[in-house]
Order: sequence, then C-alpha cells, then structure tokens
Amino acid sequence: VVPGETALAFYKAKNPTDKPIIGISTYNVIPFEAGQYFNKIQCFCFEEQRLNPQEEVDMPVFFYIDPEFADDPKMAKVDLITLSYTFFEAKEGQTIPLPGYQ
Repeated sequence: VVPGETALAFYKAKNPTDKPIIGISTYNVIPFEAGQYFNKIQCFCFEEQRLNPQEEVDMPVFFYIDPEFADDPKMAKVDLITLSYTFFEAKEGQTIPLPGYQ
C-alpha cells in the first residue's frame, strides 16, 4: 500500500459452530508506532456482525496510510505494517467499561 492511497482488504471469518454468533471485532496494528498513521474509512469492525451456523464470510476494510508516514524518521525502516483483528462474541446486556471512566 502506498501512503496516501486508499486500499481494500478482506478478512475471512467462519462460524464453525451450530449456533449463530453475534460479535464485534477489535483491531491491532503492528508495529505499534505505525498505528497513528493507519486510517479506516469503512470497516466491518464498526458494527456488530452476525455469523450464522457454519457460515463463512469475507469482511471488507477500506483504509489508507496517512502520507505523513513517509516523512516520519521513526518509520524509515518500517516496510511492513500488519493489521489483525480479534472477534469477541457479544453477550446480551453486557457493557464494556470505558478506560479511565467510573
């Protein structure tokens, strides 16, 4: 991906169970320092996803790397950025606490 240009990637997800699953995905960027330059325009992770039993889907992420990435001396040796996702099952009535807020 060229910094400043948009890109489209797909992640494959499969529900191997015999029950529907509803969940949300969180992302991680490695190296950590490159995360500030990673910008998602559209992502399956913005909303809960439902996967029916045995269903396999391709989930899109439309993104770009901020062009300032190329000018940051700390990123000079970074030639690979890895974007990964973790899917968490949503539990009815469960809320996630916000860090630092009581």
